Amino acid sequence: MKRTKFFLLALALAFVFVAAFGCAEKEEKTFTVGFDASFPPYGYIDENGEYIGFDLDLAAEVCERRGWTLKLSPIDWDAKDFELESGAIDCIWNGFTMNGREDLYTWTDSYMDNSQVFVTRAADGLTTFADLAGKVVTVQADSSCEAALNDEENPDAIALRDSFASFQKCAEYNTAFMELESGAVDAIGMDIGVAKYQIEGREDQFIIMEQPLQSEQYGIGFKLGNTELRDQVQETLMEMVEDGTFAEISTEWFGYDVCTLGE
Repeated sequence: MKRTKFFLLALALAFVFVAAFGCAEKEEKTFTVGFDASFPPYGYIDENGEYIGFDLDLAAEVCERRGWTLKLSPIDWDAKDFELESGAIDCIWNGFTMNGREDLYTWTDSYMDNSQVFVTRAADGLTTFADLAGKVVTVQADSSCEAALNDEENPDAIALRDSFASFQKCAEYNTAFMELESGAVDAIGMDIGVAKYQIEGREDQFIIMEQPLQSEQYGIGFKLGNTELRDQVQETLMEMVEDGTFAEISTEWFGYDVCTLGE
């Protein structure tokens, strides 16, 4: 009898262990994406108060395929490094420029090319860099355009910046465009993808200068050394490229396939 009771007890304990282990194995991972909620079309708040955007759609598809729960975490862009280092977010995924930051994060391969350009009012006739001399120019704080215009290794960019009457910084581009419309500033330095999105339907009011300030690449930035999570995300992105899903999402947002993965 004692042996039977011992056997039944051991069997029950084994069952509990297996059940608990199985639950742990199936437990969903929460994947927290840090993004700037005022950076359309990559990530922003729509008229319904929902977070939407190109990069957020990509992240949602990655999570669906991997069985993860997506958590969207709007962050103060100036605090993005603290958020990542503290573990509050798993990655920075929001039109995030790799150039000049290669050694600061563990990156996926570049998934999109982008350029820095200037947007001006069409009525002003400012179409070249020379036309910006003596003008008021604004950029988003801690943006790639700000970094490019402060790059001491690029004397042409420094000379261009020094030719401005005033070089200002704004919190986000919606404010910048209100300032441009009102005449408070004469030009905005920004990503070409964001510029095209912002002036869509208003091409008679604004122009994008043909000459780019610089070209750059977008990637997904993870905490330095977190290669395991980076590899998982990149593997899934490549699956999306191969089956055409990446191109479909890209076309919905930009009208063409912006993907550079695998090139």
